[in-house]
Amino acid sequence: MTDRYAVIGHPISHSKSPHIHKLFAEQTGEDISYVAIEAPLDGFAETVKRLRLEGYKGCNVTVPFKFEAFELAERRSERAQTAQAVNTLKFDRDIFGDNTDGAGLVRDIEKNLGKNLEGKRVLLMGAGGASYGVALPLLQTHCMLTVANRTVEKAIRLASAFQGVQASNYADLAGRQFDVIINATSSGLTDDLPPLPQGVFADGALAYDMMYGKETPFMSLARANGATVADGLGMLIEQAAEAFYIWRGVRPDTRPVIETLRS
Repeated sequence: MTDRYAVIGHPISHSKSPHIHKLFAEQTGEDISYVAIEAPLDGFAETVKRLRLEGYKGCNVTVPFKFEAFELAERRSERAQTAQAVNTLKFDRDIFGDNTDGAGLVRDIEKNLGKNLEGKRVLLMGAGGASYGVALPLLQTHCMLTVANRTVEKAIRLASAFQGVQASNYADLAGRQFDVIINATSSGLTDDLPPLPQGVFADGALAYDMMYGKETPFMSLARANGATVADGLGMLIEQAAEAFYIWRGVRPDTRPVIETLRS
C-alpha cells in the first residue's frame, strides 16, 4: 500500500515539496504519495488530526504553522527543541517532531558547495525563527558563529540560548571579516539590504541567502565584493531529503534533484 505524506501551510500552492518528494520516491523506489494541503489559519491541529485518521505517515510543516507543530509534537528532537519550531512530523503511536532546516543548510554548504565550516568565521544575519532553526547544526560544525540583528537585543536573546554564539549589531561588525555570511532575514522579499559595513567579506567568502528564485540585494552586494554566492534552493532540497530519511530510513541523492529544479 502506498504510504501518504503531505506538506501543510497557508498559503501552499507555491510549494516545490510535492515535486521534490516525487523525484526522491522515483529515485529510491519508495512507494509514497505526497501532496500539498492548505490548512485554515485556525485549523492546523484539526488538519493534522484528520491526516492521522486517514492513515498518513507524516507531514512537512511550513509558514505559518511551525510553532504550532512544535506544540503539537509529543516527542521532539534536540534540533526541534532548540529551534522551538518543527517542520517535520512523523506519525506513529505518537507524533514525533523534528526540524530539518539547519541540517539542510549545513549539508548544502558543506556537501554541495564544498565549503567546510569547521573553524570558519560565520555570520548569521537575523535573529528570527529561521536563525533559531539553523543555529545548533551550524554550531555542531565547530564554526565560530556570530549573529547580527538590527535590534541587538534579539541577537543577544538568541545567543543566550546557544552556548558559543556571539551577538552583535551591524555597526559593530566594522573591521571584522567572515568566511561565510548567511542571510536568514526576510530582506530579499522587500528588496532591502541588511546594513553590512564595508569589508566584511573575507577573501574567498561564501555569501548564502536562504531565499531562492531571485537575485537579492545581498547576493548582488556579495558578488560585487568578490564573494561566491548561493541561494537557498539547495537548502530546501537538503532539508526535504532529511525529512525523507526520517520517514523512510533512506537518504536520497540530492544532486540530480537540485540540477532538475535549477533547470
